[in-house]
Amino acid sequence: MKLFNTTMATVATVALSLCIASPAIAQTYEPGSAADIARKEAMTDLLGEGEVIEFIDGSKMVGTDYFTDYIEGEGPDVILIPGLSTPRAVWDKTREQLKDRYKVHTIQTRGFGDKAPLETLTPERRTLIDTYAFHMADYIDDYVIRIGKGQNPAIIGHSMGGLVAMRVAATMGHQVEKVMVVDSLPFFGMLFGPTATADMMKPQAAAMRDAIAANQTGEADDRALQTMSATDAGRAQVKTWSQTADPKVIAEYLYNVMTTDIRPELKDITVPVTILYPWDAGVMPEAMVDGLYKGAFAQAQTFTLKRIDDSRHFIMLDQPEKFAAAVEEFLGE
Repeated sequence: MKLFNTTMATVATVALSLCIASPAIAQTYEPGSAADIARKEAMTDLLGEGEVIEFIDGSKMVGTDYFTDYIEGEGPDVILIPGLSTPRAVWDKTREQLKDRYKVHTIQTRGFGDKAPLETLTPERRTLIDTYAFHMADYIDDYVIRIGKGQNPAIIGHSMGGLVAMRVAATMGHQVEKVMVVDSLPFFGMLFGPTATADMMKPQAAAMRDAIAANQTGEADDRALQTMSATDAGRAQVKTWSQTADPKVIAEYLYNVMTTDIRPELKDITVPVTILYPWDAGVMPEAMVDGLYKGAFAQAQTFTLKRIDDSRHFIMLDQPEKFAAAVEEFLGE
C-alpha cells in the first residue's frame, strides 16, 4: 500500500469547503453531526489511494482504492464496516456513542455513497470479497497501527462488513483485538438449505448480478425491504441508501457475497468474536433462527452468539438502545 500523505491542495480545498472564513456559516454545522459529515463527504471523491484530508476539527478522511475511512476521537481504535449498498451513515449513532472515548474509524465502501473506480471491481487474483479484506488488513497494519500509532483495533461489521471482518480475523488475526459481526453468516447459501455450496449458488448469483447491472438500479424492492427492518422508517432509510449506491458495484459485491463460504476458516479465528443476530416473529420462527446461527458457527471456537429480539437485518435501526448496549458490552469485555 502506498505511503499515506496529506496533499496541501486538498487541504486548502477542504478549508474553503468548511467555511473557515465564515464562522456564521460554519456554526450551522455541529462538528461530527450528520450535516457536518455530509459536507466532508463531498471531498471523498478527491481522495486517491493513500491520501489523507485533515479537517479543522481534528477529524480525518483517508482514501484507499476500495474504501474511505472517516476518523474521529482519541483512544482505542474501533473500526465500523457497513454492509452491502450501505454508506457509513448507518453507523451515525454508534460513532456518536463512541467518539468521546475511542478513535472511531467509520468505513465507506467505494460506490456505496460515493464514486467507485471501476478498476476496484477487478480483483487481484482473488475474489472481490477477499481483495477487499486483504486491503482492509493492509490498511489496519499500515495506517491504524503503524502510522496512526494505534493498537490492534476492535472491528464491528454489519452484513457484508461482518463477512469482511471474519475474513480479516481468519487470515490476519494478529492485527485484530476482537470482532463483532452484526447479522452475517459465514455462507449466504445456508439460507437456501444445509446442502447448498458456493458452486451451487453461482448461477443464481450471476443472474442477480446481471439483472442489477442491466437495470442500472440497486434499489431494494418491497419484498427485500421487509426483511431489512421492522419499521416503516427503517425500511424507508434502507431504500434511500440503496438508491444512492452504484448498481454496478452492488452487483459485483452481491455476487461475491453469495458465493463466498468461509465456514472452513472459522476454526482459524482465535480472537474473540461476538455474533449479534436478529429475531422477529414475523420473519422466522424462534427455533429456526436460533438453529440457523448456532449451526452456522458450530465449528468456531471463540464465538459468542447474542440475539436481539424484535429486530430484523438492520438491528441498529430497529433496536438502537439494545444495539448500543451490546456494543458497550462487546468493547468492555
